[in-house]
Amino acid sequence: MDEEGESILLQDNYYQLLNVSKTATQEEISSAYRRFSRIFHPDKHSSDPNKQKWAEQIFNKVKEAYEVLSDSHKRAIYDTLGKRGLEVDGWEIIFRTRTPREIREEYDRLKREREERRLQQSANPRGTITLSINATDMFMKYYDEYDILEDSAIIPTVEVSGMTIQQSIDAPVTLRNTVTLSGNISTQNGTGTGAVTMSNRHLSSERGWTEVECGIGNGPVFGFKLFRTLSRLMFVNCGTGLQFTSRGIVPSFVSTMALQLDAHSVGYLTYRAGGQAGSSMTSTYVRDSEKHHLNAAVQIGNPHSFISFNIMRKMPQHDMKLRLALKFGTFGAIAEYGVEKKVSQNSSVSAAVMLGVPSGVMLKLKWSCSSQTVVVPIHLCEEVIPAPVFYATVVPMLSWLILKKLVLDPIARERRERERQRSMEANFERLQEMQRQARATIELMRETYSRIRSDEEKNKGLVIIRALYGKLPEGATEHEIESEQTGDTGSPDSPLRYLEVIDVTIPVQCLIKDSRLELLEASKSELPGFYDPCVGDDKHLTIKYFFHSNLHCCTVSDTQAVVLPRNNHRIKNRS
Repeated sequence: MDEEGESILLQDNYYQLLNVSKTATQEEISSAYRRFSRIFHPDKHSSDPNKQKWAEQIFNKVKEAYEVLSDSHKRAIYDTLGKRGLEVDGWEIIFRTRTPREIREEYDRLKREREERRLQQSANPRGTITLSINATDMFMKYYDEYDILEDSAIIPTVEVSGMTIQQSIDAPVTLRNTVTLSGNISTQNGTGTGAVTMSNRHLSSERGWTEVECGIGNGPVFGFKLFRTLSRLMFVNCGTGLQFTSRGIVPSFVSTMALQLDAHSVGYLTYRAGGQAGSSMTSTYVRDSEKHHLNAAVQIGNPHSFISFNIMRKMPQHDMKLRLALKFGTFGAIAEYGVEKKVSQNSSVSAAVMLGVPSGVMLKLKWSCSSQTVVVPIHLCEEVIPAPVFYATVVPMLSWLILKKLVLDPIARERRERERQRSMEANFERLQEMQRQARATIELMRETYSRIRSDEEKNKGLVIIRALYGKLPEGATEHEIESEQTGDTGSPDSPLRYLEVIDVTIPVQCLIKDSRLELLEASKSELPGFYDPCVGDDKHLTIKYFFHSNLHCCTVSDTQAVVLPRNNHRIKNRS
């Protein structure tokens, strides 16, 4: 398990320990400290040496949390760096005269420097492999049946018509200079080409950079690029090049000016001249919001002019993007629809169907992993007919569902379980200690629990009948909570049937003040009397309680805030 994952489990959360928010005032922090001091102060448990020992340990943690959060300088360090930041020698001396804002700015500066050093050591490889497949023989035979020869093949011919491999690596030389080496080779219908290019990008200032490149392929190539931020809302990008071929020198020029129109929209104006692509002027409008990405462009030039429009619907809850594109021009017309699905943190797959006149029907498959990409365009038919459109749409969907069900989902479950087991093993001793400490904490809370519950019962206030925390079985969160007990008494000492669920009735009751329970929007495992019984799994907190003599039950996720009683909770009366 990585260091960051360990720190999440092994380090105390001072805010959760005192059950205060990160924006809590000094008065709220002091009030929480006094409240827990009355429960855990060693002098209150002097009659039992064993309880006094545990009380001293817990009280020292509460006191440590209070000392940090009540000191603005220590609190700023803790908010920025965590508990480890307080343990670094020199921080207290260096930052004693600085404000919390200055501490955060200093940390951000150090973070940027570490990021720059990391970039210097990174080659940042990027690569794309494109494999073009010609499968037109699969569908065109339906329209050529009168021309079929007697010796024609029974199985349709599917061939690789072309392949392109592109690769590049970055080599940061200094903080302001980065050398990039890139190359590509391609073959199309038996004819191959290739090129190698080297460039150096110099960060001239915070407002721009310059780049010089040279290469060799179909003759030597030299180029120069310039980027400059003109204002807060505008930038310009220019590039020029010379290619030396057997037919002479071919110059080229590209210039783009961009203007930010609003918080989500940018307009681009691009002019191209010379080179093999011809000359053109393109105007582009791009709008990127939380749920949609829209791109519209108009190009006038030689050899082609066109109008294009594409829209993408983002569905982050499903890790998916839906895309629709239309393009009309002097070359014909193209319509495209597709979907992109995120498979893991750094990889995704996509499939798109392109319907074009006169290009026909094409299925484009794409797989991306980090900075490496594999693209497989499959030309299915030279005409737009129903059969290839149907198969190009349905086959990738069915293939994905089968692959996900039989391969990807089992691998993901196995990986999650393996990570969970590794986490449990790496922190076994710590978990055992947390369990013992939680039980000892509950023993220290019993007297306070009895007093608070008795007061709430007299006032017909908030009385906790049962509170469970952990990996609750499906369907047991509300209706089977009673079966978690061996009897119907509702005693918090009743044993549980599930090992990954702990009883937190006593700690929850002790957190009630004036018939009101407030738990923060954070993991409940750091609260006094709680611990994490199932590291790495989704956890819930279920509370069954009386309020004004009515029985209610609510269930929340581990990091969801809790405020009881509350009308907009999911409450069910069962009086």
